[in-house]
Amino acid sequence: MSGIKQKSLELYRWFDRRLGLAKPITEAAEHPIPKSSASWWYVFGSAAAMIFGLQIVTGILLALVYTPTARDAWNSLNFLNHGMELGWFLRALHGWGSDFMVAIVIIHMTQVFMFGSYKFPRELTWIVGVFLLLLTLGMAFTGQVLRFDQDAYWGLGIGAAIMGRVPWIGGELVHSMLGGPIIGATTFSRFFALHVFVIPGILIALVAVHVWMVLYLGVSEWPMPGRLVRRSTYIQEYEADIQKDGVPFVPDAAWKDVAFSVAIILAIMACAFFFGPIGPSGPPDPTIIQTAPKPDLPFLWIYAVFALAPPALETPLLLIMPIVVICAMLGLPLYAGEGEKHWSRRPVAVLMVAVIAVSLSILTSLGQHPPWSPVMDAWSGDVVQPKYLKGRTPLQRQGALVFQQMQCRNCHALDGLGGQRGPDLDMVATRLSESELIRQVLQGGGNMPAYGSALSPPQVTALVSFLETLNGNERPAQNDVHRLMRSESAHSAGESQ
Repeated sequence: MSGIKQKSLELYRWFDRRLGLAKPITEAAEHPIPKSSASWWYVFGSAAAMIFGLQIVTGILLALVYTPTARDAWNSLNFLNHGMELGWFLRALHGWGSDFMVAIVIIHMTQVFMFGSYKFPRELTWIVGVFLLLLTLGMAFTGQVLRFDQDAYWGLGIGAAIMGRVPWIGGELVHSMLGGPIIGATTFSRFFALHVFVIPGILIALVAVHVWMVLYLGVSEWPMPGRLVRRSTYIQEYEADIQKDGVPFVPDAAWKDVAFSVAIILAIMACAFFFGPIGPSGPPDPTIIQTAPKPDLPFLWIYAVFALAPPALETPLLLIMPIVVICAMLGLPLYAGEGEKHWSRRPVAVLMVAVIAVSLSILTSLGQHPPWSPVMDAWSGDVVQPKYLKGRTPLQRQGALVFQQMQCRNCHALDGLGGQRGPDLDMVATRLSESELIRQVLQGGGNMPAYGSALSPPQVTALVSFLETLNGNERPAQNDVHRLMRSESAHSAGESQ
């Protein structure tokens, strides 16, 4: 063992004499930070860097199999999902890693904003962080395009339509984004280059700059109420704090960063295992225009904003608001670089974060289940529950099969399971008679389309026969009521004669 140890030490010294990395790495690991900063609130930046590393590794492994052409991309993803052992898990790791990275970067930016860590002398650190956030969102968007499925194709078309609204240069911007007047092979090549080379390269460079500035300027201290940041005195006060109660980054703070990063990686692996990869949906087909493309999770709130906004506000929201928000974020440390850091003394900042967080949560929820479309909690391929088949005739059972095959539960619920666009059908026979059911099925009405051309007469008969059994077994069906009323009327007429 002593011989192996001696050889390893000699090898280490050989490399260090030629690279000279031991001293700067040791100094970086042992650089002092305020004791108050060795906290669980300061772990998000390291976690974002760890997830970025995971994305690089999984992206390289995917690139070994993925075919970066518009013709073969969709097929290669399906091969990864179904034809390659654990290929689905690799895709899921990369996809969920993207969502987690966006979330962690946003949380990190929020924590920096709430703690006032963007103030002097860390203005440039914040500005670089804003660009890192934008690049992270760019990675997520270009990654969705590389699935090149139906959602990606039409989502890219929507993006081109938005870009085309830019005054004077809209056409040139669209041509630059698509590589031509239409979505084609050149478009795919450009987005592949952006996702694999351009954006990751810039991200790596800016992450290195960001880390260097953190090491050079020091980790921001825990904000204290009443302690103001002044350009004339802050650096001296910070250095005095370091001398008084500074602790080395390793191990006092590093073990928290490692523990949290490992927990996040395990969470990504769990989501990948239990929920699987995202897409691809159907292959891209420009002839299918009856589609409703939706973006991935980080952009659902934008989808909801544009869908809910009045037409007159679309262009300002699309073109003006993003520029205003980005400029405000970049200019924040320049016009608010001094003053109070503690959140209790900055009520406007706290209110702003709360409003933005609630708004994004609500809009993301609306983007998943917008109010203008049904909530489809049922899978129409599931068999009808046995209790709705018990004691039914062969014709009624055949109607239950038609009910299942026509995906009626996408819009209608049975026993609480199904869509919410149409009314529940548990008691439909107490509301509609046989003739009314037939008319509704054949002609539609309200939100319901007409199925007269989609069903044969025997199918309509069987379906209506099944629907007539949905009366809760408590109240008489409408047909029974009508027959009883006709019988009573005939009986009364006979007595009067």
